[in-house]
Amino acid sequence: MPGMWDLTLPDVLGQHARSRPGQLAAVCGDARLRWPDLDDRARRLAGALATAGVGRGDRVVWAAQGCHRVLEGLLACGVLGAVFCPVNWRQTSEELAFVLEDAAPRVVFWQEAEIGDTVRAARAGAAQGAMWVRHDDDGAQGYESFLAAGERFEDVRAEPGDGVLMIYTSAFSGRPNGAVLSHRAVLAQDLVIAHVNGVEGTDVFLNSGPLFHLGTLMRTFSTFHLGGTNVFVARVEPHELCRTIERERCTGAFLMPPTIAQLVEANRDGRYSLKSLRTGAGAPEWEAMVTVDPLARPAGGTGQTEVMGMVTFQAFGGTGAHGRPSPMAQVRIHDDGDVECAPGEVGEIVVRGPVVGNGYHNRPELNAAKQRNGWWHTGDLGRVEADGSVTFIGPKARMIKSAAENIYPAEVEACLASHPAVREAAVIGVPDEVWAQSVKAIVAVRDGMQVTGDELVQHCRARIASYKKPRTVEFVDALPRQGYAVDYDALDARFGGGGYPGGWNRSV
Repeated sequence: MPGMWDLTLPDVLGQHARSRPGQLAAVCGDARLRWPDLDDRARRLAGALATAGVGRGDRVVWAAQGCHRVLEGLLACGVLGAVFCPVNWRQTSEELAFVLEDAAPRVVFWQEAEIGDTVRAARAGAAQGAMWVRHDDDGAQGYESFLAAGERFEDVRAEPGDGVLMIYTSAFSGRPNGAVLSHRAVLAQDLVIAHVNGVEGTDVFLNSGPLFHLGTLMRTFSTFHLGGTNVFVARVEPHELCRTIERERCTGAFLMPPTIAQLVEANRDGRYSLKSLRTGAGAPEWEAMVTVDPLARPAGGTGQTEVMGMVTFQAFGGTGAHGRPSPMAQVRIHDDGDVECAPGEVGEIVVRGPVVGNGYHNRPELNAAKQRNGWWHTGDLGRVEADGSVTFIGPKARMIKSAAENIYPAEVEACLASHPAVREAAVIGVPDEVWAQSVKAIVAVRDGMQVTGDELVQHCRARIASYKKPRTVEFVDALPRQGYAVDYDALDARFGGGGYPGGWNRSV
C-alpha cells in the first residue's frame, strides 16, 4: 500500500478521474474515453488480470499494434504491482518466441490482423503457460469480454519503486534484454518532458510512433500525467494520420522525417487541415501545413531505454552537442576504473537519479555490472565540456540508427555468422538520406564455399526483424583487425560507414 509521500501511475489516473471528469483521456478509432471511463476500465482490467493469476512482479505482454488498450494494460498492471511489456510487433516469430520465453508472462494480449501468423508461430515455439487473450476479437474470448468480467480493483498494490513497464532493448550483447522501469522513473521523466515540450492538460497527442519504444512513450506518459488527451492509431498510414490530426485537432505527434514526407505528399492538395499541429521549423511545404511554434525548444539530447529515455537535453543549453543533464538525473563521465573524468576527457556516461530504471529482467550478473558503485553504467561514451554540458561520442558497442529503430551490430553479425558459408562478418552503418543510416555487411566466406549478397540478406530477413537486415553486402578475404578486435574504423573508411547516432532525435 503506497504511503503518504508515495505516488504511482494509478494514483495519477484516479486524481484525473476526480478533477477532470468531463475531459477526454484517450481516443482510439470509435473509442472515446473520459478520465473516469479510463479509470474504471483500468481497474476492471486489473481485477480480470488478478483473477487470471497476475500478481506483484508478474509480467503481462502486449503483442499487438498501437491502441488505447496499451495505456489501459499499463495502468492495470500498475494497480497490481505487475509489469506491462509491449513488444515489437514487427519482429519475426523467432524473435518474439525469445521474448515470450524470457519474459514468462502470466497473460498475453495478442492480435490476429496482420501479425497473427507470426504470433501463433512464436507461441508454438515458446515453452510457457500464459493465458492468451485476443485483442481484436469481439467475441466471448476477446479483450472486451475479458475486461468486462473483471471486478473493479480499488486498492493500489504497487509502490513507486516497483517495475511497471518493461521494454526489450536491442541485442547489444547478442540477445535482447528487458529493461524494467518503475512508476517513479516514469513519473519523474514525465515532468521533464512536459517542461521541455511545453506539454499542458489541454494537449492532444497523436501516438503515431511505436508503443514499444520510449521515443513515443515519453510523450504519451507526459500527456497522461498532465491530464491531456492521447490519441492512438494502429500504425502509420499517411492519409489516416492526416484525417486523425484534423478530426481530433491534435497538437503534437511522434513523427519521424520519412513520415513527415509521407504526410506532405498525402496532403499536397490541401484536403486536410493540419494547422492544429504545433511543430518546430521544417521544410517550407511542411511549415505551410502546420503551425510553427517560434518558442519550440531543441528536441535533441542523449539517453537510453534503461534510464527512461533521455538524461541530457539540448533544451537546457550548453556548448556540448547534447545539452545539459536532466534535473531528474545526475550524469557523470567515468573512466574504466570508475573514477570521474576531467572535463574534455572521454569516458563512459554513468547516471543516477529517479529516472534510472530497475535493471534488466532476469539478468542478475549483467545488472551487477551495470549498477556497480551506485551508478547506472550506460555503455555509451561521452565527455563533459568546460561549461558542464555533455557531448555524446558513441556507444562502446557501435549502434546503427535506422529511423526510430536502434540496430546493434552484434545481433546482425550473429545472424550472418549462422550461415554455413560465412567465416566472419562485421556490420557498419552507412549514411542514408531517408532513414539516417542503412546496414552494410562485410563478409569473409569460408574456403571452398560460395554465397551471394542477396542470399545473405534473405537469410537475415528470415531470422531477425526486416529493418535489421543488411541492405548491402561487401565481400572481403578477411576482416581488418587491431589485435584480436575487428577494426571498424578501417571498415568505415573503406566502405563509407558513418552517420552514427549522437543520441535521441525526436519529433514534435
